[in-house]
Amino acid sequence: MVTLTREEIEARLVALHNASLELVSNLSLDTVLRSIITLACQQAGARYGALGVLNESGKLEEFLPVGMTQEEISRMDHPPVGKGLIGALYKERRAIRVPDMSRDPRRVGFPANHPPMRSFLGVPIMLGDALLGQIYLTEKKHWHEFTADDERVIETLAAYAATAITNARLYEGLVQRDVVLEQRNHDLALLNQISAALAGTSEIPEILQLTLQRVMNYISFEAGEIFLRDEDSDEMRLCLHHSESDESFWTKDYFLPGEGFIGQVAQTGRSFQSILPRDEARFLRQAVTEAGFRSIVCIPLFTSGNVIGVMCLAARQERLLEERSINLLTSIGTLAGMSIANARLNRQTRRLAILEERERIGMDLHDGVIQSIYGVGLVLELARVSLTENPTEAQEKIEQAIRGLNGTIRDIRTYILDLRPRQFTGGSLMESLHRLVDEFRANTQCEVVLIGPEDNPPSLPQIFADALFHICQEALANAAKHAHARQVRIQLWTAPERVLLEISDNGQGFDLRKMSITLGHGLSNMHVRARKVGGDVEITSEEGRGTNVLAWVPLRRDALYQ
Repeated sequence: MVTLTREEIEARLVALHNASLELVSNLSLDTVLRSIITLACQQAGARYGALGVLNESGKLEEFLPVGMTQEEISRMDHPPVGKGLIGALYKERRAIRVPDMSRDPRRVGFPANHPPMRSFLGVPIMLGDALLGQIYLTEKKHWHEFTADDERVIETLAAYAATAITNARLYEGLVQRDVVLEQRNHDLALLNQISAALAGTSEIPEILQLTLQRVMNYISFEAGEIFLRDEDSDEMRLCLHHSESDESFWTKDYFLPGEGFIGQVAQTGRSFQSILPRDEARFLRQAVTEAGFRSIVCIPLFTSGNVIGVMCLAARQERLLEERSINLLTSIGTLAGMSIANARLNRQTRRLAILEERERIGMDLHDGVIQSIYGVGLVLELARVSLTENPTEAQEKIEQAIRGLNGTIRDIRTYILDLRPRQFTGGSLMESLHRLVDEFRANTQCEVVLIGPEDNPPSLPQIFADALFHICQEALANAAKHAHARQVRIQLWTAPERVLLEISDNGQGFDLRKMSITLGHGLSNMHVRARKVGGDVEITSEEGRGTNVLAWVPLRRDALYQ
């Protein structure tokens, strides 16, 4: 047995101390581990040595040999694969020291061109119960086997190696986390920039241009396109192309669901990327590959869970984006999709507003100008009858008709200026109703009775008074024009939370079962006006027994939003 002198023991302690100092001063795992295995060979007197590092699944991920030249290593069929004594070390997880490997039953032999080795010392690199790696030493110099002292020294170095591996992995994890955090900060900054920019525009061409340009700049792609789903079909149509060439990537400017890359992404809602040109030669223009483009990625544009478009990007480098970049592009696609949907909704809202304004003008014309013209017609009819029998009365009726036509002209001018008709310009509802009744009496031969308060009901909003006025105007016109009534009774009163207006006549009446409010503008207008302010209209009629119109509106404006 070999006995160490005091000088040799002190030298070993100094070497171990120096190894510990290098451990805390050097963050390079490869450098520290090479120093450890070199020191292990020196302290144990081994001709050959190696240090293996295992990954989390227990597979050998790094192998650092000492004692063999690179030429000797390259001549061997393969490096160690974890069998034989190395595999026993992995299973037993304790130091193994044998004088002759060829006689050990756990051996499996060496690969071809491996140098001859007899003595062996293996020590596991442990951190708690976790096996991080192994130290192997072979061929002890000047002695037939490794000693117990050698084993203790190598176990100490194995502990140093465990610390080095753990620290290196922790440091690598911190560095990787910093890289990931920095990347995420850049991604969030891009998302914020795009979100702020999209919030400032409601035009679809600007949304597409802004989104595509910023994405291309961020991921360094040289060309891009955006397809949008047609509002009237499922086709994806090309809306924007951006590259050095004016020609698009594809031989088609629209794709059906499932057709080509664009159709696949539109149908599945999943991103797609590929190395060109082998995957999509059927629809890809030959000029694209001739221009050097080798990679393509397609990202869905989402809104409310549906694919509204597809963004297609191309690069000259052969590259596949990692999951982080795909997720970023998908988020940007969702932002763009929502902006596009909002822009389309705003456009539809503007169209609806135009239609509603046309409907309002139509109702006002029907209730105001057309009724006034009808009244002028009645006056002229009376003037024609009186022309031979009472010329003076006929002259008065003609002058009355002229005044009515002048008033109608003024009403038409107010519409051109987007104003309200002269029949109701605000103020007291009863006052306007009195004026309406006076005009009705002058133009017809009906007897009209108006009952109600002199002033507006308390807190009645102006738009509610406007609705009741026009409903009364329409009911009076129907009584004279269609019902040929001789008597009309109008009553306005207030009930809890409501203002009611009732117009009754003794005219011809009609069968409600045969009448649809959508068929006549007058009846339809009354219902529309009342319901727009949160009220309603109830019409009762019977053939030969007259008609009753009961309209109500809320007394307060806040009831309109309840």
